[in-house]
Amino acid sequence: MSSSYSKPTTIAKVNDAILGCFSAFPLSEFLDHLVRFLGTYGGSDKLFAVVEYIFKVAIPLLNKRAELQKRAGLRKVAISATATRFSKLASLISDSRTLWRFWGLFTIIRWMISLERNSQPTRNLLNIERLQGWSMLGYYPLEHLSYLVSHDVLPSKSTVNLSPFLAKKQNIHLNSGSLGVWSVRCWAFYVALQFAHLREDRKLLQAKYRSLRKIGLKPAEMQELRQQWDAYWSGLVVNMANFPLALHWSMGSTLIKNDFTVTFLNLIVAVISFRSGWKATALPSSPTSPVQQQPEEIVEPVGAEKSVAYDV
Repeated sequence: MSSSYSKPTTIAKVNDAILGCFSAFPLSEFLDHLVRFLGTYGGSDKLFAVVEYIFKVAIPLLNKRAELQKRAGLRKVAISATATRFSKLASLISDSRTLWRFWGLFTIIRWMISLERNSQPTRNLLNIERLQGWSMLGYYPLEHLSYLVSHDVLPSKSTVNLSPFLAKKQNIHLNSGSLGVWSVRCWAFYVALQFAHLREDRKLLQAKYRSLRKIGLKPAEMQELRQQWDAYWSGLVVNMANFPLALHWSMGSTLIKNDFTVTFLNLIVAVISFRSGWKATALPSSPTSPVQQQPEEIVEPVGAEKSVAYDV
């Protein structure tokens, strides 16, 4: 009788050992955090941005190593096969990130509606964010048009009748390069306004510190203030890296002569943005900032994504 139960018991043990092998792994707070972070559009985009620009920074270094090895007679060609693969993957990531930004316009519209229905700390901050919202209403459609025209989804030339009362049709020419430049000029306006936004943030944090100091800073309040200052400095560094990029692309990619400098600035933005997003999704939730900040999805898509040099 005991032998009749030994077989299913043995099979059950084998099943548990093989199919249930994950029972040997402990619950991971890091894995929970990673899934929570990458489960958002902003989180996955930040990770892909870091990967993209790490590859783009590595490509010229790998090619330089291959060139030195060829001179030393260690290889036949001066081009790294790994760098070529990195380049292809980085290009795919960049293209995918641009495609997924098509939903960004809806976030902007929702944010601008929210601005008018929620009180802001200061009138200056309200007007700054209003202008930033309008700049993004220009950025996204222009970038979308540029992307679709460059991929031949939309024709660059078409003939349409602009008015039912006019028999004459008008020729419309869409240049993907010009559309891209004008889209990034809208983003450049956003970046310039962000310096004014950060100045208002700094004033509010300083005022909060002075008021708390009068009544005595508690440990919890001190920790909250540190987190808010950390977010402020991270935002400042990101914007300082974005500003020369915005000027560069607004001028048709002619300002910064060294492509590696452009890529490295993008990498700085990507890494710091990833760090900020990771902290924002940590548990317990970060304290609410005294400033009504823009939603993360608005700031992130206009960060270091303009990896394509537009020609006017």
